[in-house]
Amino acid sequence: MPLVELVNLRKEYKTLVAVKGLSLTLEPGDIFGFIGPNGAGKTTTIKMLATLLEPTSGIARVNGINVAENPEAVRSLIGYMPDAFGVYDDFKVWEYLDFFAAAYKVPKIDRPGLIDMALDLTTLTEKKDAYVDELSRGMKQRLCLAKTLIHDPKVLLLDEPASGLDPRARIEIKELLKELKAMGKTIIVSSHILPELADFCTSVGIIERGELIVAGPIEAIMKQVLGGRVLEIRVPDIDREKATALLPSVEHVKSVKRIGETLRVDYSGTLDDQSEVLLALIHGGVRVQSFAEQDTDLEDIFLRVTKGLVA
Repeated sequence: MPLVELVNLRKEYKTLVAVKGLSLTLEPGDIFGFIGPNGAGKTTTIKMLATLLEPTSGIARVNGINVAENPEAVRSLIGYMPDAFGVYDDFKVWEYLDFFAAAYKVPKIDRPGLIDMALDLTTLTEKKDAYVDELSRGMKQRLCLAKTLIHDPKVLLLDEPASGLDPRARIEIKELLKELKAMGKTIIVSSHILPELADFCTSVGIIERGELIVAGPIEAIMKQVLGGRVLEIRVPDIDREKATALLPSVEHVKSVKRIGETLRVDYSGTLDDQSEVLLALIHGGVRVQSFAEQDTDLEDIFLRVTKGLVA
């Protein structure tokens, strides 16, 4: 049984359809990257799963429990991190976590140990007695994530967890998400920082104007959208025209694009077939300076399948 299941999920606001018939299934341990421009429907979808919005139609289930029919049971299974922290400035860090542990009905005797564990995981132990308003934005984001984990949920719903953070704080959040992945958590994370999602997500989905355009494992989407792999080949200036003319005749080469000093080749062959591309260049008298397969480029996929529209 899927841990998270969405079936034709739809949300309407008068004349606006924010989410249109979205269907998705996630198994235990899946890390799903939810990608889309502002206004695409990411937050609305996450809020429906978090029991904060009731679907207009369709079904959302967490661990087999219908979100609309039994929201209380679902809330014990999920941890929701909104894109805005909220106002808790008069709380100390440990009081903030204790408040939410109580809200989740964690027994009072168990709270101190769980608070210490959450602070240790998010590297906030030294700030235990600090006031929330004394924390930097990055620390507040980590504290919000600690709150999300305080009742040990099966599913984490993280809405733009790295939004507005500086580069160091984004790296810290990314490393923390990798740690949660290693712990076996099932995570739905929305983000605009696409290259970072590729590092730890098992699958991604791209949404635009409320419609899920494409979803699945990153490699499968790469093949579906780009038609295969992308090779990056660097040759001397003097050989670049020759290589650009020669490559389209090689089997499995779909297109060749010059980007600065690099030739970018859309390639539909297998990993073993790539040697034929290199051999063709060498036999054609082209001096190859470097030859490598490009890492999965979510930004390129995103630009190819979306049109820049918002609801």
